[in-house]
Amino acid sequence: MQVVSVKKALSGAVEAGSKVEVRGWVRTRRDSKAGISFVNVSDGSVFDPIQVVAPNSLPNYEKEILHLTAGASVICRGTLVQSQGKGQAFEVQADEVQVLGLVDDPDTYPIQPKQHSLEFLREVAHLRVRTNTFGAITRVRNAAAQAVHRFFHSEGFCWVNTPIITASDAEGAGQMFRVSTLDATNPPRGPDGKIDWGKDFFGKEAYLTVSGQLNVEAYCLAMSKVYTFGPTFRAENSNTTRHLAEFWMIEPEIAFADLNEDAALAERFLKYVFKAVLDECAPDMKFFEERQQKGVTERMEKFIGSSFERIDYTDAISILQKAKKKFEYAPEWGKDLQTEHERYLTEEHVGRPVVVMNYPEAIKAFYMRINEDGKTVAAMDVLAPGIGEIIGGSQREERLDVLDARMRKFGLDPAHYQWYRDLRRYGTVPHAGFGLGFERLIVYICGLQNIRDAIPYPRVPGSATF
Repeated sequence: MQVVSVKKALSGAVEAGSKVEVRGWVRTRRDSKAGISFVNVSDGSVFDPIQVVAPNSLPNYEKEILHLTAGASVICRGTLVQSQGKGQAFEVQADEVQVLGLVDDPDTYPIQPKQHSLEFLREVAHLRVRTNTFGAITRVRNAAAQAVHRFFHSEGFCWVNTPIITASDAEGAGQMFRVSTLDATNPPRGPDGKIDWGKDFFGKEAYLTVSGQLNVEAYCLAMSKVYTFGPTFRAENSNTTRHLAEFWMIEPEIAFADLNEDAALAERFLKYVFKAVLDECAPDMKFFEERQQKGVTERMEKFIGSSFERIDYTDAISILQKAKKKFEYAPEWGKDLQTEHERYLTEEHVGRPVVVMNYPEAIKAFYMRINEDGKTVAAMDVLAPGIGEIIGGSQREERLDVLDARMRKFGLDPAHYQWYRDLRRYGTVPHAGFGLGFERLIVYICGLQNIRDAIPYPRVPGSATF
């Protein structure tokens, strides 16, 4: 007898007539008048459960099997046979159904076999993965994450683990979570009455990272092609469907590269990940097509088959200003593009993904390279039909004097970034990279309406449950 996953049992990889053991949780149980129970069992390995046919001749049929409800855990042993019913190719004719755990009170079990609102499921995040929706999201998230690593490995990148605790603000925005072991009710203070952070654990102020970019740049300037993929944190009090306080970021960095090479990398990367998900998660994508957003699969297929249109920011503003469309926010040079502008460019003007390049320097971060015009920086945003910005990136400022001037302009003290400045003092080279919020990618792939559904345990203002 072999232990098999539901995915393997349903795939045809196991010969019919084989003795198998399937382990999982009950989705539904249906009893026939002929004294047979049909138990649908899921182990999370694939979208569909497998049907286990349990006859009343089993010794625990009356005492346990007839009491199985959604959520109960079982080990089923029997023969894998071709199913006579509709909907699946194989089922298990049970010789034994071992009940490991019943549900204490089936009437109050939160994940009843019915459709639940996503709002309700956010309140039971520890159980929502047992639903079709969140099982599918979890498998897609896994497939996408695995594809991220495979892509960069195939392109010769080295994965670097950047610190979660940092003293640097990579974005210069100041919206960071402080990390401290000081007594919050009675912190030590200096002669001026201010908190003495020198007495804190790290001897200075420390925060949760908003980006691994600055750290990964250091490794880029020795390893040539690197990336980081890990958790990041933003203390933005944004209670919206597009923001999380904790999320995962993918940040590659390439040495001896300019903005055009950066844009080309982003295009190859997105197409690779999308194709991997379509290839590996077809049943899940079919579900999203039916339940979340019609056309998500076709959208990804078109994305994979399209060449990205590159448009200069100045030209994009001109296009928007000439558009015969009334925008809520008037497009204006020197201001960032709004989602409505991004979607117009991708969905109506071009009809495919767009890379907007060379933004005004005043609206971009200090580390982005100043262009020859002195007014713009070598920055880019990759815009996708249906969502807008999905990737942000830039060529980094490799000239020390220019970088110092940018820091001062942004109110940053170059002395606090001495190690980062060293990268420009010891063998500086042109280099570029981008950042992609992983959850935003999952939202796009699955057609979700709220980013809180793209991560197992969402962290948002006013909530850190679970």
